[in-house]
Amino acid sequence: MTNSLTDLSPAQLRKAASIKERIASLQKDLSKLLGTAATTSAPAPTDGRRKKRKMSKAAKAKLSAKLKAAWAKRKAGKK
Repeated sequence: MTNSLTDLSPAQLRKAASIKERIASLQKDLSKLLGTAATTSAPAPTDGRRKKRKMSKAAKAKLSAKLKAAWAKRKAGKK
């Protein structure tokens, strides 16, 4: 059941806002209890870009070896 905000009645909007405020308050209480600054992860960039991940040299070598073996196996199977 998906509702657009324009399809909700004013009473439903007020109830949703109240629930959202209660959730925010509970998250704040939980973070205080656990001793963390925030319980949510960092927001994703809004321009569509993702943080670039770096691969270690050892991981690159391992991946390269596996790919070469897979290609060799595939190439040998065609003949």
